[in-house]
Amino acid sequence: MFYLKVYQQYILNNYLSTLGKIFAIFFSLAFVLTIFEEISFFKDIEISFIVPFLLTLLNVPSVLYEIFPFIFLISTQFFFIKLADRHELIAFKNFGLDNTKVLKLISFTTLLIGIFIIIIFYNASASMKFLYLEIKNKYTDDHKYLAAITENGIWVKDEINEEINIINAEQIEKNKLLNVDILQFDENFNLLQIIYGNEADITNNSWKIDNAIISKYDHLEKKIANLEFPTNFNYEKINSLFSNLSSLNMLELRKIKKDYESMNYSTTEINSHVQKIFSYPIYLMIMTILSATIMMNIKYDKSKVFHLIFGILLSVIIYYIHYFLGVLGKSEKIPVVVSIWMPIILLTIISSIGLIRINEK
Repeated sequence: MFYLKVYQQYILNNYLSTLGKIFAIFFSLAFVLTIFEEISFFKDIEISFIVPFLLTLLNVPSVLYEIFPFIFLISTQFFFIKLADRHELIAFKNFGLDNTKVLKLISFTTLLIGIFIIIIFYNASASMKFLYLEIKNKYTDDHKYLAAITENGIWVKDEINEEINIINAEQIEKNKLLNVDILQFDENFNLLQIIYGNEADITNNSWKIDNAIISKYDHLEKKIANLEFPTNFNYEKINSLFSNLSSLNMLELRKIKKDYESMNYSTTEINSHVQKIFSYPIYLMIMTILSATIMMNIKYDKSKVFHLIFGILLSVIIYYIHYFLGVLGKSEKIPVVVSIWMPIILLTIISSIGLIRINEK
């Protein structure tokens, strides 16, 4: 059985205690900001306060998942400030415990926590996010515009001009839907007509359907070479409906990827999202190491406000580098793997430079 030594228990207790406090602060901030946003959303709707409160609770975990790297970075800062204030790093050295051992212990702990986050916390937050979107959708005008991708292609429900359109296409290719079937109903769901088309250009909200065949209830058919079909959808909007991958757990991501592949829909964004999840524990660990090396290489006589501002500034810089490379990956300007792992590699190199003389501090 694995037993922790006394000094290891002491270091871990302090580290986890600091991490818990910083987590609680960020949770409180996220909760307050989110609930104000939800209250603002419902300001023109008569609704019980319990609804924005519930939506806030459902949405906060996914917000926290996004900022965990910066929670760990700032927590590590304050952990070392706490040790320095008590002169405990010097005491550790006197007993033969160098800075490297301290860093190994907290970085390995962060890695384990990161694995827990992607296995348990992420999947739970994704399910809560899905429920959040499902509830909130009922209070928006967009609930009458639905879209889904299945193994049978892309399905869209659209209400326009007092008509309900159920649209199915086998594939989506760039700005076009291939082999399109459109069932048009009136408001009482009485079938009005069926439109078939080999190809529909969905660049804007007025679709252009090539070689359309219109079949009405009396079975009369007519052909139109170029049919203008008004909708509430265009390629960009359809794309955005499938972009909220944070509401899908790992099993759902795997399923939707297969569905996308079956209809030749781009899986780049899914691949990017999955790569981010797999790299997440290592990302958290590197953020912890980076923060630790910075704290061990600068003077502790600076105020806590200075360290906090420095940590926030560093977090913002890292976030935008990560975001910029992520956008390049999703737009296929660079490979997805490169867009996700490049920031981690850069942070690892920077941290490694700081580790060279870490035990001399």
